[in-house]
Parts: sequence; structure tokens; C-alpha cells
Amino acid sequence: MDDIIVLKCGGSILAELTDSFFTSIKELQNQGFKVIVVHGGGPEIGDMLKSLEIPSEFVNGLRKTTSDVLNIVEMILSGSVNKQLVSKLTSHGLNALGLSGIDGKLITAGPIDKDNLGFVGEVTYVNSQLLTQLIEMDFLPVISPLGADQEGQKYNINADTAAASIASALHAKHLLFVTNVPGILKEGEVLDVVSTTQVKDLISDGTIYGGMIPKVNAALSALSAELSEVMIVNGKDSIVTLDGKLAGTKLIKELEAI
Repeated sequence: MDDIIVLKCGGSILAELTDSFFTSIKELQNQGFKVIVVHGGGPEIGDMLKSLEIPSEFVNGLRKTTSDVLNIVEMILSGSVNKQLVSKLTSHGLNALGLSGIDGKLITAGPIDKDNLGFVGEVTYVNSQLLTQLIEMDFLPVISPLGADQEGQKYNINADTAAASIASALHAKHLLFVTNVPGILKEGEVLDVVSTTQVKDLISDGTIYGGMIPKVNAALSALSAELSEVMIVNGKDSIVTLDGKLAGTKLIKELEAI
């Protein structure tokens, strides 16, 4: 099996993805990588909930998901956002296939905290066989982060968590968090490699600030025994350098930084 790269595209970057970004995905495929995309859609969900006057709140950074909210989440994520992204990928010559975590029992999930979060789910199982079959058929899966339990109850899953779970289940070589910045910058230069402790120091001294803090923390939270490194890359430019390497900042665990 060729090396697998999982790209997590947050809802806020989707409208800013450039031709260079899509061309670089094609370049990665030409290098022999199999690519999977997991996307969010928070801004669009928020706009729709507001327009329909459906109450919504965040608890510990997660959107509390009632039945009414869940219906909108599914409509936006698996409907408009997923298909828009599939269309963009297809227009750049990529064989994209849109699906949600509910399709083919791709993502099995259960409640994180039913009382406080409602139908917000944590991933309990990823159907890696389905994804393996799709990428072996040269499809580029584009996944909206929803899941369901054995009884068919649907759950809203944080896109960072879904992407990390998929990357771990497939033993992916890379998990890339696609943002609107080229990586972690210090004095105008992109840092190539940063450890978990270094990240804390960079936040403390103000090098990492504002909207970059949650992006970095989301990437760090994906690190696990199965996933020893993640990268922050720029969706507004090519994610491949002139010499064919990935462009961005690699985040690694402490032991590997020593």
C-alpha cells in the first residue's frame, strides 16, 4: 500500500483554498501518496443556525448538538460543504468521492457527554477497510465528520478528532492540518519542527498568538501513540516545496525532540 496522507480542512479555510493547493494534492498523488480529506464547516453551520433562529452554544469548545442542531449540521456538512469541496477537487483533475462518516459505517461513534453536549460524538471505530478499498481504486475520499452508533443514532464529531482517528486507523504517514498560514512563524520565518514543550513556550512568549493558538492546540491534540507527528500547512499556497517535500511546520512529541 502506498503512503497515506490525511488532510484536515477546517471550515474557515475552505473558501480560501487556492489553485496551487489543489495542484499540490495532484503532485502528492504523482509522488505515490494516497490522499484523504476530512473537512469541517463551522462557519456555514453557524450562519444557517442563526438564520433559522435555532439556539446553539459551545461547551468546552464543542458545539452542543440537539436534534435540531444535528439536522442542520448534517445538511451543511454532508450536503453543501462536502459537495462544494468534491466539485473543486474534481475540477482540478482529482477523482474525489464525497461521503460522510455514516456511509458504509465508516465512523462508529458514541456520546462524549450526552447531558452537556447532546449528540456530540467520540469515535469508537473507523472502517479502515472501506477507505483502503476506495483509495486502492484511486478515489480521493472527502469525508464529512459525522458518525453513528450501532442503533443508527447520528453524532456530530469534531473534524480534528475525526481526521486524527482516521489517520491513526490507517497508519497514515502524515496528518496535515490545512490553515490560512504557512506554519508556525517566528520572526517571519517558518519553523520546520516544533515539540510539544516548545509550543507552550512559543505561546507564552507571544510567538504563537490569537487564532493560531487553537489551530496549534488542535494539531497537538491529534498526537497519540499511533500518530507521532502532525503538520500545519497553508491552504492558500502549494503544500509541496520545489524539491517535493511538504511545506509547513511539523509538530512532534517530546521524546522525539530530544
